Amino acid sequence: MPDDAFHKSALAEFARAKAPEFIARFHRPKGRCFYPKIICETRSKKLALVALLLAATCIQLGCRQQWEPAGIVTVLIESSPTNLDPRIGVDAQSERIDSLIFDSLVRKDEHFNPTPWLATSWETPDPLTWVFHLRNDVHFHDGRLLTSADVKYTLDSILQGKIVSVKANAYQTIDRVDAPDAQTLVVHLKKPDPALLWNLSDGGFGVVPAGSGRDFWKHPIGSGPYEFVSQEQDKDVVLRRAPHSWQPLPSIPTLRFAVVPDATTRALELEKGSADATINALPADTVYALRRDSNLQIDSGPGTTLVYLTFNTRDPVLRDPRVRNAIALAINRPLIIHSLYRDEARLAESILPPEHWAWNGNVAQHNYDPAAANALLDEAGYPRKADGYRFHIGMKTSTDEGSRLLAMVVQQQLANVGIALDVRSFEFATFYADISRGVFQMAPSRWIGGNEAPDIFRYSFATASFPPHGANRGFYANTRVDQLLSEAASTSDRAKQQTAYDEVQSILAKDMPTINLWYLDTVLVHSRRLGNLHLSPSGNYDFLRGAILKE
Repeated sequence: MPDDAFHKSALAEFARAKAPEFIARFHRPKGRCFYPKIICETRSKKLALVALLLAATCIQLGCRQQWEPAGIVTVLIESSPTNLDPRIGVDAQSERIDSLIFDSLVRKDEHFNPTPWLATSWETPDPLTWVFHLRNDVHFHDGRLLTSADVKYTLDSILQGKIVSVKANAYQTIDRVDAPDAQTLVVHLKKPDPALLWNLSDGGFGVVPAGSGRDFWKHPIGSGPYEFVSQEQDKDVVLRRAPHSWQPLPSIPTLRFAVVPDATTRALELEKGSADATINALPADTVYALRRDSNLQIDSGPGTTLVYLTFNTRDPVLRDPRVRNAIALAINRPLIIHSLYRDEARLAESILPPEHWAWNGNVAQHNYDPAAANALLDEAGYPRKADGYRFHIGMKTSTDEGSRLLAMVVQQQLANVGIALDVRSFEFATFYADISRGVFQMAPSRWIGGNEAPDIFRYSFATASFPPHGANRGFYANTRVDQLLSEAASTSDRAKQQTAYDEVQSILAKDMPTINLWYLDTVLVHSRRLGNLHLSPSGNYDFLRGAILKE
């Protein structure tokens, strides 16, 4: 439609009329913008665009309340789960929905310690043998009794390649699995593996019935509180309450996970009342606006998702820890959290979240200190040149708006200490391929769930974890770190592991192979007909287990 025709259209007239109402929801009090210039300019443009989109979409979809039918709760998700076979799916949606359908051997508590679940107890007669004792009252949704034979089959099908799964890497220390009786499972290891229990816990593991083949994902059968009903790709996943589950019966009869890729549309669906909830799926500005909707409620709490910057430590400039530390000191993290995330995040000094039993908060801090950053860069031999800059480095990002905006803010802050940051954005597939191969200097990234197990240190910082064997994509190498991680892996003594991990975190805080920026809060936006909601720092869907409908 030509511009003049559009401006004469009823849709445009309605949008212009409604725009002030929506802008008012987003707008802060008038006055000078104290944030970095790029944030102020981008937010101003974004507010106008979002306001028009909200207003224009209202006329198409209707802005009246349209509550879901009784007994059905609709949760909005950004994308379809890739595979609901718990042996295969590794994306967030697959793992979170699977946790409602399937049961793991153990579950993590609030400090990420493994606790009994399907396995009521376990022992390790020696470092290479784990003996699990299972419940005897668990049935799959089709009525079959769940036994150790099913757990053995689940692991064997992954290890023996009966199904193709990247999860096989997590179980490569397993030599064989035995099921001597219905309630006993014995796992024999090739070498000690301190991550075994976490790899058998919720979010990463689910027991399937023995004999489940490659097409199991089409109609998965588990033993969890909800059973699978249907899935339509790019539309929805429907679950219903499992009437004979061994767990407490959920209050909500039916869950519908509706796929809505666009964040603005997700907000509108919540405002209309045609959806009930979404978690960690709306920009901070949108959440801020929705706080003024009397039909919606926003619950939030500390989260574990870590936003960080990674360095290529093989780079001629970035291989110097003084340069990496200077960059960390030049970034004003509190200001970014306040301005970009509206305070819905908390500072990070370790890859592990503070609630974790192995977290060490007594490490070198990297608080905002541009004077100290300048001194370190001078000491490293990088004086300012005639143009005011010391050197150029590149930062690769995906085309995600949040990542690009973060990169631009960092670019502006590093310029203040004489570092010219060249930002280039790529489609996610290209970006991820380059990062995985170490073809970058600096890059922003996130840990979603992976940083809840202490094995993350081995996976991210051991020299044995250089790509493609792990996620040490910056090629960081430290013999003492390797030694400590080996010591932690060779013992089941929690105190000895804690001592090793404490020192690892102290070394990483000084060497700075990555900059731990902040942990994003878990933010749930929901209709007021939902109650008794208890959020997990992981941002999973466990809140639906005990949720109630007030209507």
